[in-house]
Amino acid sequence: MKKMLAMLTVLGFIFAFGESVTFAQSKILIAYFSRTGEEYGIGTVTKGNTKIIAEIIAEKTGGYLFEIKPVKDYPVNYDECTKLASREKATKARPEISGKVENFEQYDTIFVGYPIWWGDMPMPVYTFLESYDFSGKKIIPFCTHGGSGLSSTDQNITLTCPGATVLSGFELRGTVARNDKAQAETKVSDWLKKVGVAN
Repeated sequence: MKKMLAMLTVLGFIFAFGESVTFAQSKILIAYFSRTGEEYGIGTVTKGNTKIIAEIIAEKTGGYLFEIKPVKDYPVNYDECTKLASREKATKARPEISGKVENFEQYDTIFVGYPIWWGDMPMPVYTFLESYDFSGKKIIPFCTHGGSGLSSTDQNITLTCPGATVLSGFELRGTVARNDKAQAETKVSDWLKKVGVAN
């Protein structure tokens, strides 16, 4: 009888707090690359568009934020930055990044965020992806862009991390991320429910 009561208590707790229990057991990492500096048609920004989305995801999932930050900063000037990004893509550069994710193996689900540069992820994101073993993990891409959508970057992640399961990615225009937080939050929430990661 006591065992049955104990079991009913546990089941009642799971029923009442089911979502919290699920999230407590699932470790979520939100790794993102986001640039500050001069942005075309906007001026100088101190918080990148992708960081805005990463913070919304963290708020809604309780995940841990990790910034993919190159050791050498990209130029503040927009034209200089785009020229460097083009050269890096052409040479498949892998810029060194600072810091590392402690206890990476504990994370089951990893969101990977980035702006679209020249139809691809910035090269430091590849550095990040090639620095860890993603076998058996779920990767969920998200990006900000000027009109290109994901631009096949989800497929590039699949090729770069063949041992991982890559879920349906999220894309949002940078202007929406920056200028309409309510719309951005709604779109992020809808997407998180779609991929099964939502409070």
